Amino acid sequence: MYNISRHAWIKPSSLVLLVLGSGTAAFADTKVWDLGDPHLNIIPRTAEEASRIADVTALDTDFSKPNRFEAKSAGAATVRAMRNSNAFSQPSGNTTFEDELNFKVGNGLFRKLWVSSPSSTKASDGLGPIFNARSCQRCHIKDGRGHPPENAQDNAVSMFLRISIPGTIEDNVAQIEDYIATRPDPTYGSQLQDFGVQGYPSEYRLDITYEEEVITLADGVEVSLRHPTYMAADLGYGPLHEDAMLSPRVTPQMIGLGLLEAIPAADILAKSDPDDANGDGVSGRPNVVWSLEFDQPMLGRFGLKAGAPTLRHQSAAAFSGDIGVSSPLFPAGAGECTLAQTECQSALHGDGDDRGTEIDAEGLDLVTHYSRNLGVPARRGAGDAQVLHGKELFYTSGCTSCHTPSYVTHRLKDQPEQSFQLIWPYTDMLLHDMGPDLADNRPEARATGTEWRTPPLWGIGLTEQVSGHTYFLHDGRARSLLEAVMWHGGEAQAQRDAVALMTTSDRDALIAFLESL
Repeated sequence: MYNISRHAWIKPSSLVLLVLGSGTAAFADTKVWDLGDPHLNIIPRTAEEASRIADVTALDTDFSKPNRFEAKSAGAATVRAMRNSNAFSQPSGNTTFEDELNFKVGNGLFRKLWVSSPSSTKASDGLGPIFNARSCQRCHIKDGRGHPPENAQDNAVSMFLRISIPGTIEDNVAQIEDYIATRPDPTYGSQLQDFGVQGYPSEYRLDITYEEEVITLADGVEVSLRHPTYMAADLGYGPLHEDAMLSPRVTPQMIGLGLLEAIPAADILAKSDPDDANGDGVSGRPNVVWSLEFDQPMLGRFGLKAGAPTLRHQSAAAFSGDIGVSSPLFPAGAGECTLAQTECQSALHGDGDDRGTEIDAEGLDLVTHYSRNLGVPARRGAGDAQVLHGKELFYTSGCTSCHTPSYVTHRLKDQPEQSFQLIWPYTDMLLHDMGPDLADNRPEARATGTEWRTPPLWGIGLTEQVSGHTYFLHDGRARSLLEAVMWHGGEAQAQRDAVALMTTSDRDALIAFLESL
């Protein structure tokens, strides 16, 4: 049994990272990134448009009434807030008839149950041989947020462990400053799979135990925080590498992803403040990753550490790692099987027929289109007095230093749903040091073991309605929004402490604001 807490370190190449005596990473992040958006077909903004955008995205200062645009979180792409579990499964509100048809076909592929090879259903074979789920929908249930196992009898289908070991100079990406070199575990690859097709053992079983810590807020309210310990039990292919670094991940919600992909990289990079030049205690940094599609560095946008640059890349990586299905971007028929797993490598796979790969380019594009066009529900109660007071507290407590309220997306030639929309995702899309309590101690590209990408907050108030639970953060340890806030540390310590010092009525208003998003 492998206990993640016994191997809590970051050990990247000494050529790219200086490790201080405290164990924290120090970077000279002085590069001015000019990454562009090669994945988008852009119509450049005019000077007049840029001025209008600066005005409309300026932080609100009047909290007596809602901003006249904020009720539509996704601009014209906003959808109505349904009162059932399908609230996250609607196509963009401004989609065309033709694109809605593509959305529905993509949804079918997203929900499709893959089967092992050989199979008479050639369009659906290629599962595994080792995998985490048989379909995208099995992890992203109702397109919502995953959860850790509820008990010993529950499975971990929407949660898994990423794995890597420290890299060498050969693993460095010279074109990316401060890249932290890692490589897959030689036996278990980049992700641990807890299922195998018939005749092939799974890689592990995820065990989680919790230790409760009760903290008392200024008004006397007690909040219990559960500290997790993760164990990779019942290893199917021998021990992990002695320097293995593990990171628990719960699947995030799927709404609004195409709009996040359409935010100009320059607008995100403009918010980077690695040396905290403005003195607010917050020093966001971009993750910059290598694009397999465009063969160049790109801004990382997707994943809990912003490790994927585009939705197509993210989708293809999930097909490979989660389901064991090959694609044009990840063409290995054996999925995540490593060279050390010889029987897994030699198993029958579903590639090699007319598709070429187990999901071909057309299928991958349809799933990407579906993921890009899941609509964001409208705000509920944005003008309620308590919600407005909570908004004021959110803004004045400094939460917007990371959770940037609004952007305007690029004007696009071929994506009308995402083109030139005023959106309210409440994220800066940057990496932030969240302190040792939330650290996974596993780097990813430029992200250190204490850094996470700011998650979007839109739709967060519908989590229980859609997903049937209220588990938050990267591993679902928080059981409420208040617990999630109390876990904030590092760059967000001051904001966490401000919430802990609030009166009961103020804190209730803050939570009401979050639940309205």
